[in-house]
Amino acid sequence: MFTGIVTGIGTVRAVRPIGQGRDARFEIATPWSSDEAVAIGASVCCAGCCLTVIAREAWGFAAEVSAETLARTTLGGWREGTQLNLERALRLGDELGGHVVSGHVDGVATLVSAVGENGSRRLALEAPPALARFIAEKGSVALDGVSLTVNAVAGTRFGVNIIPHTDAATTFHHRKPGDALNLEIDTLARYVARLADTAEWSAP
Repeated sequence: MFTGIVTGIGTVRAVRPIGQGRDARFEIATPWSSDEAVAIGASVCCAGCCLTVIAREAWGFAAEVSAETLARTTLGGWREGTQLNLERALRLGDELGGHVVSGHVDGVATLVSAVGENGSRRLALEAPPALARFIAEKGSVALDGVSLTVNAVAGTRFGVNIIPHTDAATTFHHRKPGDALNLEIDTLARYVARLADTAEWSAP
């Protein structure tokens, strides 16, 4: 589990096709010192997607990704030099500064606009229609692994505000209209909707 509070920006060093080219191995350089190195088998949230460390090097770590993940997230577009928001797994007793994030991406949102608003930037995004009903004003979402509060919802579009610190500490300052971002809806919203659906089915 994660909190959606980014602790560093990593860079893809290499992308190596595996599994007859359907799967991929990513080598990811991290800003963490050797004392902070992640262990083999550990989970790291990479641009919102929970990946398992399979190898550790002085420059960072390697992870393998299935064709399913490549098709359903932005990972299929990662190339050498791609920058990623990173967060290490939450430990018991750690501060929960954002919201509970699983690292299981639900879909891909598209950035529609990014407009300056005082010292912040207001982002408007288009959610996949199947996920739009889970997004509520003042609720939480994770975009590329960053915990954010939803400020507005209209149909399949929703808005968030990015404060200067978040802009500088994440990959958001590189984002432009048309970019795809990994979207994870709030876990609570997912289960509330599931319970509501179940109640409808069981109603006489």
